[in-house]
Parts: sequence; structure tokens; C-alpha cells
Amino acid sequence: MATPKPVSQSRIEHTHLVMPGEANNLGTAFGGMIMQWTDVAGAMAAMRHARGPVVTVSIDQLTFLAPIRIGYMALLSAQVNAVFQTSMEVGVEVSSEDPMTGERRKCCDAFLTFVALGPDRRPVAVPPLLAETEEEKRRERDARVRREARLQLRAALRGA
Repeated sequence: MATPKPVSQSRIEHTHLVMPGEANNLGTAFGGMIMQWTDVAGAMAAMRHARGPVVTVSIDQLTFLAPIRIGYMALLSAQVNAVFQTSMEVGVEVSSEDPMTGERRKCCDAFLTFVALGPDRRPVAVPPLLAETEEEKRRERDARVRREARLQLRAALRGA
């Protein structure tokens, strides 16, 4: 069995300045752009844990709580919450920051599932996760509950 890897080794932080080409006619970042940045941030955290390529399997509900305006910074943070056999759940939080005042507002968060791939592009086992803090342990427990719900939903969709 592989040696467990701490959550901290997967953690990433990414900052993106919102430019006019990434915004709608209201001067705020397109939701699809924020979804793309979320997917990339999640993939980076998953790759750090797996130390190999990963593909997105699912993105749980993503609700926009606040816009990110042109000229503001999008702050993305991501970490692996739980590891299963070949898949991982990654939590991503997106906030906006006004570069003039430093004021931050939560934009959205999401839970993404990634599968690690081997050289043959087939799923490969990933190292277990070492949740060290109480917060990391809670996130891991919550991720296992969400996984069960995702698996039940997938089974129901296949049967429909």
C-alpha cells in the first residue's frame, strides 16, 4: 500500500485578474470562465496528489453568490478532500478581491471528482489521503457522504 499523503501537499492557490474578454456586457466574469478556472484549480490539486494526469468526472452544484468584476482578482483555492480507489474529491472555493480596497467576497465553491490516469490512459490507484486536522477530517467525512449520493444518482440515471 502506498504511503498516505497529507492534504497540505495537494493545496493550491491561484490568482487570476479578470480581463474584458472574459466578461459579459454587465462587466462581470462569464460564469463559464469561472467554471473553467474552478476545473483547472481542482485538476492542479488532484495532479499534485496523484503526481500524474487526471480527468474530471463530475462537478457538484455550483451556485454563484457574488460576481467578479472586470479588473478584480479571482482567488481560487483547492485541496483534495478525500481519496477513493482511483478517484479523488477536490474542494474549490472562488472569491473576488477588489485590488483597490482589498475587500474580498466569496463568489462560489464546488466539489469536483477526478480520476487519475496511468500511462495507458486507464484509471490508476492513487495514494491514500492523510487528513491531519479536525477540519480536514470533517471534509473527508463529508466527501464520503457526497460520494455515496453521487453514486446513487448515477445508478438512478443509468436505470432511467
